[in-house]
Amino acid sequence: MYLIVGVCMVAAAIGIGVIAAMSGGPVRTPAAALDNIEAFYALAAHETAPAEPGSQQLAPLLVRARNVATRLSPSGSVAKLQHRLDVAGNPAGWTPERILAFKTIGMAGLALLGLVFGLGNVLHLVAFVAAGGALGFFIPDLLLYNTGSKRQTAIRKSLPDALDMLTVCVEAGLGFDAAVAQVARKTEGPMASEFARVLQEMQFGMSRVQALRAMVTRATAPELRTFVSALVQAAELGIPIAAVLREQAREMRLKRRQQAEELAQKVPVKILVPLILFLMPALFIVILGPGAINIYHTFASGDVGR
Repeated sequence: MYLIVGVCMVAAAIGIGVIAAMSGGPVRTPAAALDNIEAFYALAAHETAPAEPGSQQLAPLLVRARNVATRLSPSGSVAKLQHRLDVAGNPAGWTPERILAFKTIGMAGLALLGLVFGLGNVLHLVAFVAAGGALGFFIPDLLLYNTGSKRQTAIRKSLPDALDMLTVCVEAGLGFDAAVAQVARKTEGPMASEFARVLQEMQFGMSRVQALRAMVTRATAPELRTFVSALVQAAELGIPIAAVLREQAREMRLKRRQQAEELAQKVPVKILVPLILFLMPALFIVILGPGAINIYHTFASGDVGR
């Protein structure tokens, strides 16, 4: 009994450590990122090529755990994890190497927990260890996917407001880059972070079209892809950008209204399931219960034929 309790405490401590290590770290605001563009550029100019990404930040134990997960993962897993991190906004402390290391730690911890629960039966032992190891190996992927999904939802919701402000700034006489900087400074959220990163990449030497297309690769929201495609086509065809922004802002507001109406129309259908499974049986019991009891007592006492 003491062994089971001790192993459960160790597994819980490992899980808490994984979550704390992956979610910790300060969050940089877009305004602070814009203020430090020159500092980042100067730092990038003097940097030398690193020996191996993330190897200097990992402890020897985490390096071994990362190597184990790399062997168990298919080829190209590091690049896929980096893309998922870009979609999730590159949270502080999250790197592909650390995620691979935590995959091994989670696999070992939950496999050990399955070993404890499967003692006494060989079939249960194998099933619990295999299920626990597989679940622990894919938990970091689920956390990363959930973070990226929440961020893309936030981008989809905040994009119409950002486009309204961008349109107002451009029509007031600002250039597109200055308008993007104003939106990044005056707003908050993932959309402001994406605009700040676009400005940073342009400051590093990328063209406006390349920076915008790179932003599309970091996002899965279809509204953002439509907006960037319209801007790229306007730049290639020489269409005034103010007119494109005005039309895109109008379409984004219309789409957000339609999405809200769609969600509102789904509510009655979603209510039917708990209504039929929980409310209707309880209502039938309250209404028909006393009558059913009286009918039962009437038939049981033999007063029907009198």
